[in-house]
Amino acid sequence: MTLVIPFTQVDAFADAPFTGNPAAVMQLDTWLPDAVLQAIAAENNLAETAFTVALPEGAGADYALRWFTPTIEVALCGHATMASGHVLIGAREQVLFRTRQAGDLLVTRAGDGLALRLPEWGARPKALPDFPTPLGGEVQETLWHDGGYAVFVYPDEAAIRALEPDFGALRGIGNVLLIATAPGQATDVVSRVFLPGGGVDEDPVTGAAHCVIAAYWAQRLGRPDFTACQASARGGYLNCRLDAGRRDGEGQDGRSVTLTGRCRTVIRGDYLL
Repeated sequence: MTLVIPFTQVDAFADAPFTGNPAAVMQLDTWLPDAVLQAIAAENNLAETAFTVALPEGAGADYALRWFTPTIEVALCGHATMASGHVLIGAREQVLFRTRQAGDLLVTRAGDGLALRLPEWGARPKALPDFPTPLGGEVQETLWHDGGYAVFVYPDEAAIRALEPDFGALRGIGNVLLIATAPGQATDVVSRVFLPGGGVDEDPVTGAAHCVIAAYWAQRLGRPDFTACQASARGGYLNCRLDAGRRDGEGQDGRSVTLTGRCRTVIRGDYLL
């Protein structure tokens, strides 16, 4: 018997064709074995595949959500959550996703785009002796967020765009998200993001990375709102805001980060298993 899974490919944080970060959104009736989910993500061969399962009425959220790169399951993926909201929000004003490691994540309408609220995972200054300038260039500061998020602060946008990482060497670091960031020119902040140990050499636009750097840049810029560009080959733009207060669905006080951007559906179809 063939299992038919609705499939939508979405460019998240995309203002034009062939920009933003592609994600597959796959709507399941119930969870498949993890090995099957991983194999589907590997076959899709996108930075992330998002799998959703509708939750029963009264569950407190609309969908359960998980994300896989071609090689691993990840704890948080912003762009694939935004893509999932784009596919599933329908006529509603918002859709709430329940995740296993990042709490409940809210997507709401915001003009002609969407706003995504994520937990604030602030990085703190820390020497990173195990990462001897793995991306190249002149690093001014290094920061770390537990769970595998390393931040390298550079002097300017030109330094970010000039980076030529040795991906072969970086794969040996393992599942660590490497974030290179600097003051921008057309935007307040510019970044590039790499995850070779997780099967993604360079991620086009990374919501999770902006959860990690939002507090740093808000403090440095002296305001909670800033514009951001991820200077990958595809490129993408985000508006970022650091918020204080309660995070939806988590029942605890804490800061969150709201990312705003646009999405574009590029493929619709069925995945046959």
